[in-house]
Amino acid sequence: MEWSATSATKAYLETLQLCNNYQNKRSDSWKTREPGSNEFISALAAGTKSKLIVEIKSSVSPSTIALATAAKHTGARFVCILPEAALPEAKKDTKDSGLIDVVEFKTGDPTEILQNYEKIDFSLVDCKNDHYPKLLKMINLNPEKAVVVADNLAGDKEGLGGYVTGMKNKVPVRSMKHPIGKGMEITTIGRTVKSERRDQGGKGHFGAERRGIPMKKTAIAKSKWIVKVDEESGEEHIFRLPRSL
Repeated sequence: MEWSATSATKAYLETLQLCNNYQNKRSDSWKTREPGSNEFISALAAGTKSKLIVEIKSSVSPSTIALATAAKHTGARFVCILPEAALPEAKKDTKDSGLIDVVEFKTGDPTEILQNYEKIDFSLVDCKNDHYPKLLKMINLNPEKAVVVADNLAGDKEGLGGYVTGMKNKVPVRSMKHPIGKGMEITTIGRTVKSERRDQGGKGHFGAERRGIPMKKTAIAKSKWIVKVDEESGEEHIFRLPRSL
């Protein structure tokens, strides 16, 4: 699984700008998410060069804008599965953001729609839905490289990490809870083989600061993300550190 710091940084910055533009105009679903979480998932999807992205959600949220931005920078196919009632607002948001042509909206039973997609590189599942464990089990993941984001996990609920024991004997599976704030779990499937050193510009913060890319203070004032690749195992580790460290 290659890591592209260039794609990650571009997606991060554009998502930051788009979400900030809507921050004071949207509903509570836009305002109550953990600060930086949308930029994080956008950078993660773009940095791993995902080519098929699938989002399953129960309501309108900025994660669709974040993943559409990532898809734009990687040339990915992005499918958003959502309830019929949420479709008009979701279409308006993506149209206003200039991303309407990037998103394939699908409405209906997600358990049926999911059967149409194989070897998914990046997926995000809104775990507010009581049926989320079944949805996580149904995702047909790319066995060579895949990332699954279980979002809005309440209390002790588990994401994909609790349902992939059968796959661990075949490919490396790593899960990390709360990489940013609470209620999120990131699971990666497959071994990291190399990172794009030529565009990474040094390890850390998606290469942005070390490459001299100007970043708004609002984006990094509270924290920063560091991506490190283990030279021996090839595993990729993502850390969130307070800005004061």
